[in-house]
Amino acid sequence: MTRSDDAHIHNFVAFSTDGMLIAVATLASDRADRTGEVAICIRADRKHLGVGWELLAHISKYAEKLGLEAIESIESRENRAAIEVERDMGFTVTTDPDDATLVLVRRELGARAAG
Repeated sequence: MTRSDDAHIHNFVAFSTDGMLIAVATLASDRADRTGEVAICIRADRKHLGVGWELLAHISKYAEKLGLEAIESIESRENRAAIEVERDMGFTVTTDPDDATLVLVRRELGARAAG
């Protein structure tokens, strides 16, 4: 999982101090390397400890270094904790036009974010 033959897919893992795998994340960019979609999965017993925040911050910096213009994620409207973290990190939240139970969160990167 941490290695892909596709140059547009980047995987990340997070371990606890005792070596337990506690989270995985993926950044998949479009073929033009303009926008990346982020997905993060955290063990239930490690949620609300800042793991998601740290992973998302790392992925945001990584995406910016890759030259991506924006990153985004699709969230269940019920996943309020994730949406709140994303809002705190500068993501905008809009309703998915095809499914009212979902929201699209998006963050502009680099020069686009600054201006």
